[in-house]
Amino acid sequence: MKPASHSKRLFITGITGFTGKFLAEHFSAQGYDVFGTVISDSKDPNHFKCDLRDREAIKSVIENVQPTHILHMAAISFVGEANASMIYDVNVIGTCNLLDALLVMKDVPKKVILASSATVYGDQGCEVLDESMCPKPVNHYGCSKYAMEQMASNYRSRLPLIITRPFNYTGPGQESHFLIPKIVSHYREGKKEIELGNLHVEREFNDIHDVCAMYSMLLESDAAAETVNLCSGRGIALLDVIKMMDEIAGYKIEVSVNPAFVRPNEIKRLVGCSERVATLIGHREPIPFRDTLQSMYRTP
Repeated sequence: MKPASHSKRLFITGITGFTGKFLAEHFSAQGYDVFGTVISDSKDPNHFKCDLRDREAIKSVIENVQPTHILHMAAISFVGEANASMIYDVNVIGTCNLLDALLVMKDVPKKVILASSATVYGDQGCEVLDESMCPKPVNHYGCSKYAMEQMASNYRSRLPLIITRPFNYTGPGQESHFLIPKIVSHYREGKKEIELGNLHVEREFNDIHDVCAMYSMLLESDAAAETVNLCSGRGIALLDVIKMMDEIAGYKIEVSVNPAFVRPNEIKRLVGCSERVATLIGHREPIPFRDTLQSMYRTP
């Protein structure tokens, strides 16, 4: 297949994943020709079956597409993934393979955005996390993302690179092993009780559409050589999530605490500092989280 003729050719790794699907729809509506990698076979001619761990395979795809913009979303993203070596192979080596492929393109891409994670911060002992803090990841996923950031920093002088650290976000279609989809699915299925961890915590829970908008503005911005939180700075108490879902579903669920889900010395409130992202793309009012929960409840 020949590359599209349009001036904006966006390449999304992991295009059929939770975030990738929303990004593809968002940028297609913005006039981009959107391409991407998939793990399984796809009938879409703009989807390329490719394992990022295969250096020559990703190089071949990039040569074919010749993208002008890149959003690197593909990763082992579940913190509980048991295969540690796969986490590092995909999240670190796979990223390096992608960046090496971009370096040999005929024309340097206009913007390359790599998705890291707020989990790189680890336990900082404070409520608000900002980009100046030294990361202290506490699990393989966080460590792999921080290692990815460090490796990617070697490419900053040769590629217009932005590293993002998204905080929690959700929306319809997210896997049920994540907290908010788990809660919503219990209500949708009419279950009478749910087991959770520490109920008295406040965290960021942002809407996938807000995240897509931030990626869009960063991709179109002049920013480069940046590491930036994708966050709202808005904390939402877990008990408030339960209260909103009680109202949306029309019944009260019985909540019990499973000690296995409780982390020792857990910080009560934990949010990101949004000052840097606001400086780069302007301040955004987040979508009300009740609206997010309603959309998830109505759209499995």
